[in-house]
Amino acid sequence: MKTYTLKVISIFVGAAFIITGCNPLNKMVKNASLVKYEVKPNPLELHGDEVAVTLTGKFPPEYYHKKVKAVVTPVLKYPAEGANQTSKKLKSITLLGEALDGEGQKINYAKGGSFSISDKVTYDKAMETAIVELQVTGTFKKKSKDLPSVKAADGTIITPLLVKGDEKMIIAKDKFQRTKPYSTSADIHYVINSSRVNNKELRQDDIKNVLGLMDSLEAKRITFKNANISAYASPDGEISLNEELANERAASASKAMQNALKKAEAPVGLDDGFYQKAGKGEDWEGFKAEMEKSDIADKDLIIRILEMYSDVNKREKEIKNLAKTYVKVANNILPKLRRSQIKFDGEQSGYTDDELKNLASNNPEKLDLEELLYAAMLTDDLSNQLKVFKSCEKQFPNDWRASNNIGYIYFTQNKLSDAKAQLEKASGISKQSIINNNLGVIARQMGDKEKAKELYDAASGAGSEVAYNKGILNIMEGDYASAVSNMGGSNTFNLALAQLLNGNPDQAMQTVDNSEEKGTAQGFYLKAVAAARKGSADMVASNLKSAIAKDSKLKDKAMKDAEFLKLRDNAAVSALLK
Repeated sequence: MKTYTLKVISIFVGAAFIITGCNPLNKMVKNASLVKYEVKPNPLELHGDEVAVTLTGKFPPEYYHKKVKAVVTPVLKYPAEGANQTSKKLKSITLLGEALDGEGQKINYAKGGSFSISDKVTYDKAMETAIVELQVTGTFKKKSKDLPSVKAADGTIITPLLVKGDEKMIIAKDKFQRTKPYSTSADIHYVINSSRVNNKELRQDDIKNVLGLMDSLEAKRITFKNANISAYASPDGEISLNEELANERAASASKAMQNALKKAEAPVGLDDGFYQKAGKGEDWEGFKAEMEKSDIADKDLIIRILEMYSDVNKREKEIKNLAKTYVKVANNILPKLRRSQIKFDGEQSGYTDDELKNLASNNPEKLDLEELLYAAMLTDDLSNQLKVFKSCEKQFPNDWRASNNIGYIYFTQNKLSDAKAQLEKASGISKQSIINNNLGVIARQMGDKEKAKELYDAASGAGSEVAYNKGILNIMEGDYASAVSNMGGSNTFNLALAQLLNGNPDQAMQTVDNSEEKGTAQGFYLKAVAAARKGSADMVASNLKSAIAKDSKLKDKAMKDAEFLKLRDNAAVSALLK
């Protein structure tokens, strides 16, 4: 930070007091070089939406006359439209010699003293070439005079404005699985105490459906891997006999199914190794489930018996004691439990990518929700993606993802209003963190940073994109440490910018070199700024040369950029900026 002789003080002292002929004041003029001041920062710096200025001055002992009064006002001056100039007066301070009364800060003659002025103004884009002038009005013995102003600081660093509005939207993912589990099942029922499969059981609809399916396995892309047979006995009679009976039923169901499939010339299920057989014994769980569905008068009592007694023999005895009820149980419930359940397990392969693309474009109604969401992303053509997502939205209006993704595409096409409408539609279907992130991006790009922050906070858990987007807001608000934290690991231009602004130019240069901006005009320019902050004129010249070669407009920017003020006398740098 530069330290200057307080020339303005000497000017006002000379102008005001030489006129009065006061010899003590002439001494102040003569020793003006002893007065020091600083402007911080110098050049000025943009932070958030504001530019802050702090001016400090220090008087040596036996310097400031006891009857001198001065009003010191920093003034920010910068070009306006045309040849005009805009001036913004900052906060002023009144300095009083120790013999004077009134409002102001007294400066002791014997000990000396200091003053400080701090103020800030809202940034205007013309402030890039702003200067700070110090304006002083001096007073001695009721005589006042406005003194010539002195430039105290030059230029405004606006490097934060290099931030890229490359917020990350999130597209909603599909749950598409090309290969899905597939199963079908059938039951074989038995008469009491028998494991023989009656032929009429093989003519039941569920068995016929299994056999009929075997003729279309290839067309339906189904592959069966095995069949699981669970066989049961009804919970009446001796337990050991029922356990053996259940095992026999599993074996008979396997054999009957094999024979039926051979007769149907099915491609699977023809050998015993295809079947996994398990006898389950007495089916008390099935008994309870059937009782709960029944309209038998004493069903609640029977269910309480099941809950009261874990001993199956005690259960059976208590139920049989309900003589009239048990007749209904034996006729209506128990026959359903004497069965073998056969479940064929396998998988069904879906359409190929080419088939999905064709169907999505020409016959989207043949695809389910997940297939359509997946098919939309099989092309990089945004118009085709949009067409498929709109088909999906029409067919499945209660799912938020298609509406969100349409908004994503509109954003990519820079149709912010259309994108916002679609995202709000998606949010109306379901409140999702992903949608909040995307609406936050729209809000920020439409200029509503407060709304964007609110939406990003509500997008917790949506993904790393949210933190990155918050990092962009952090840069815009001047919170560079938070920006670095939020963008960590992204290796982007904006992370490099945040690192630079947070005081780490070396890290910023490394990030640029690891980013997609390596070799671009903006990447070279940011590295030139980082080099300037390191004080490396050679690196500034090298990177500026590359930046200007790729984008000649950057020459004009660099000529005004306060980042390079201290290096404009360097031969290599000045040659580039001529």
